[in-house]
Amino acid sequence: MLDDETSMAVREFMTKSLLRSAVLAFVLVLAGGHNARAADADTDANVRQTWKLFDYLAVDYSGAVANGAVASESEYAEMKEFGETALTHLNALPERAGRQDLITQAEQLNAAIAALASPDDVARIAHAVADSLLATYPVPVAPAKAPDLARGALLFSQKCAVCHGAEGHGDGPAAAKLNPPPIAFSEHERARQRSLFSLYEVVTQGVAGTPMISFQAAFPDEDRWALAFRVSSFAGTPELMQEGEALWRDDASLRARFPNLESLARTIEASLATDIGERKAQALMSYLRTHPDVIGQGSGNGSAGALTLARSQLDASLKAYQAGDAKRAGTLALSAYLDGFEPVEAMLRIQNADLLAQVETGMVTYRSRISAAAPVADVAAQAQTLQGLFDATEKALASGGDSAAAFLGAFTILVREGIEALLVVVATIGFLRKVERHDVLPYVHAGWVGALAAGLLTWGIAAYFVDISGSNRELTEGVSSVFAAIVLLGVGIWMHQKSLAGKWQIYLKEKLSAALTKKSAFFLFALSFIAVYREVFETILFYIALWTRGNGSSILAGLVAGVVVLAIIAAVLLRTSRRLPIGQFFAWSSLLIAVLAVVLAGKGLAALQEAGIVPAIAIDGPRVDALGIYPSMLPLVAQAVVLVIAVAGYFWNTRSATPKA
Repeated sequence: MLDDETSMAVREFMTKSLLRSAVLAFVLVLAGGHNARAADADTDANVRQTWKLFDYLAVDYSGAVANGAVASESEYAEMKEFGETALTHLNALPERAGRQDLITQAEQLNAAIAALASPDDVARIAHAVADSLLATYPVPVAPAKAPDLARGALLFSQKCAVCHGAEGHGDGPAAAKLNPPPIAFSEHERARQRSLFSLYEVVTQGVAGTPMISFQAAFPDEDRWALAFRVSSFAGTPELMQEGEALWRDDASLRARFPNLESLARTIEASLATDIGERKAQALMSYLRTHPDVIGQGSGNGSAGALTLARSQLDASLKAYQAGDAKRAGTLALSAYLDGFEPVEAMLRIQNADLLAQVETGMVTYRSRISAAAPVADVAAQAQTLQGLFDATEKALASGGDSAAAFLGAFTILVREGIEALLVVVATIGFLRKVERHDVLPYVHAGWVGALAAGLLTWGIAAYFVDISGSNRELTEGVSSVFAAIVLLGVGIWMHQKSLAGKWQIYLKEKLSAALTKKSAFFLFALSFIAVYREVFETILFYIALWTRGNGSSILAGLVAGVVVLAIIAAVLLRTSRRLPIGQFFAWSSLLIAVLAVVLAGKGLAALQEAGIVPAIAIDGPRVDALGIYPSMLPLVAQAVVLVIAVAGYFWNTRSATPKA
């Protein structure tokens, strides 16, 4: 038999071990993520270099071969070298569904070069394999927001005009001394074969064997995109831009082709011309490359464009599955959600939360059927259901909202997202007050105040600098929720243990002063920060979406009302906690914290599932967002594990505290 002091020491050891394991698990997740990101960075660099080679082949082959004969031996030798190098790069890429098809396409391209095929045929094959490469190994191919064209013009005049000329004719003061001579960007025949992404890659990486240097170290990413857009503008004329503006304004089918900046950055005028005609393609590209800010404008403040992308990615996913490429189908399905639907999720939650739940559940079901190798008919049926839900989403977002709806949305968002964080912080503050450790309270307050400050920083970044992608948002929510759930589970078991310990005054005097060390204080700071920031992060993104729909005064009024309600709830909870006997306080607090741990475990796994970090395994069942319950296997399993550990810990505490005969 263990005496009381030994038993208490054992329980203390188990609790501390659990908390250390939680921290270690979190660190390992971060370390694993860092290693994965490093590997991804290497792959991305290889993909970009390989894509650039295919782009060179598409554009420069015409200078090597003409009318079925070699026009320049040196150029032709370079084309063959580029083709072989690209094939070598493809073989070095990590194994992935579709990789063998890429290798086959590259071999066909090299065969066409060896056979002295026409420039049009080589350009077509090279562009096709380049597009397939980005589909199989996606990399960022567009700026986060419309570039600053004035900045691009300034940089061009300062860094590029000396070689390429002020108007991009390749006739700058230094042009005559350069070998090979600088490119004339105003030459339409060459420009029609180049995408904005290819121009960005040239600016970023430079061109080996030429005076064109890399600007990657000299300029940030947004400046390099601004330069690429400026370079692309020289092949247009005011007349073409005016024609393009009329086409963009009057033809909805053309607007549907460019739902976002990525679609513009990847489009090649020559390819577009095969669908809409040479003159239209030239005019439209001249206008859009000089007015990229119009991309995504339309009903719902860009929601129409995002949903167009969601529909197209879903359609491409279904086609890939029908072709037998389940892995690519899953990747495209994830893109349909993260890149297409997720940007409008915040607005839809305000407008129609039930519809949002249907879409999220529908996407999980669709991806689950793909991963389970379901019959094509079942996958197609689910895809059709989702397309209908996207239509309903577009109608809901187009309906807008009045002042009352804006006020109610702002109010409910803040109260709903704030209540979980409030419960964690209030329970922590109540605990410290009960045990008279007021010296540790500043750490807790610093945690939630710091979380609010970090939230404001997030707002600034999201609104003015970069768009927070869907995957980053879900990953942030998922990791923070899982970490908070693990920590709360350990804290809940520990607090339940203390509610049963007895002889509180002796324990507090002898043990607590050592228990709450400086290290523990920083731990409470981290708990307070994480619990609040994950809710602030979500709330900030909702408010950004809500603000774009107008009614700013009503939104601010809803924000103020929500703050007042949360303050009242906090005051009531703190006042109530002071009146409770300390044993009862710990009993109720431990139960509350255990429930929160279960809820956050479900929400965390659901977010990681939506980010594509863990697989989607849909099941039949209810969806209760407030409790973190979703009709999906892994979130429910995570909740069950947390619940079993909590019950086992509570049972152990109760059994250990029972007096022995």
